[in-house]
Amino acid sequence: MELLAVPPLAEWRDTKATLHRFCQVVGKIRLASAVRRNHWWNVPFHVTGRGITTRPMGQSDGNPIFTIDFDFVSHRLVVTTVDGRAVSFALYGQSVASFYHSTMGALAALDVRVDMTVPRPFDLPDSDRPFADDTEHAAYDPVAVTRYWQVLSQVNLLLEEFAADYSGKVSPVHHFWHTFDIACTRFSDRLIEQPPEADPVTREAYSHEVISSGFWFGDDTFPEPAFYSYTAPEPDGLDSEPLKPEAARWITQRGSHLAVLRHADARAEPDPRAAVLAFYDSAYRAGARRAGWDIARLSCPGGVTDPLSSAER
Repeated sequence: MELLAVPPLAEWRDTKATLHRFCQVVGKIRLASAVRRNHWWNVPFHVTGRGITTRPMGQSDGNPIFTIDFDFVSHRLVVTTVDGRAVSFALYGQSVASFYHSTMGALAALDVRVDMTVPRPFDLPDSDRPFADDTEHAAYDPVAVTRYWQVLSQVNLLLEEFAADYSGKVSPVHHFWHTFDIACTRFSDRLIEQPPEADPVTREAYSHEVISSGFWFGDDTFPEPAFYSYTAPEPDGLDSEPLKPEAARWITQRGSHLAVLRHADARAEPDPRAAVLAFYDSAYRAGARRAGWDIARLSCPGGVTDPLSSAER
């Protein structure tokens, strides 16, 4: 399998910054309108055949059941209710401010009421500026956005394949509007006591020991697309564990060690699909060994846990 090329960050930095904020607008609507799930699983987007979706929400809060979809083929935002009504508008030609107003207007037209308690970006440099006031971010390159979605789709299936080999608690494969990455997370049953000063997002996300695997498109701290994995809390000696393929390495980021395989290095491998899966598996085994997980018991080759089916394979 050949991995699709990803544009260098410098070529679509402005578009990525705008799209990230578009996603945060819709993500905060999802946060306000969905039933809460452990570890914030209710919050991220999922990949579709034309873009990304919030999945259906509403009902429990008195709203009609509704879904918001980014269509990255036609480059439109589509808001749909369960009775078939829909409002959509073009994504290109929008600033964050006009996107925010258009989105809220679409919801109002469909009788959906959303209380976005903090209508500002989360954990971005302009987190003190309301979405409604952001006319700075207005770049939208449809070609780059379509490729972003195509790469998401490809990585989504690689992560689904990797997730299938674990029989313990594992998150869906989902796309976070906070960090703009796609990931899935394996959990042990070990509770982790977070310090009192930890923020609510961190406390919920890391209430249990985890090994997370994913992909991001690059940012100012690591300005190129890459596959990654980390173990939290980090066990001693993690960065001394071997990784596959040879191009993978451990880097230090925010005081912790992150396993990284550059997208360009994975593309250069004779079998990129196998290289990415080997990377995820080696990083998982590194963390699991050091943290004392029962790797054999939690193994689920080919997504099968039934002993009879396993014996027949």
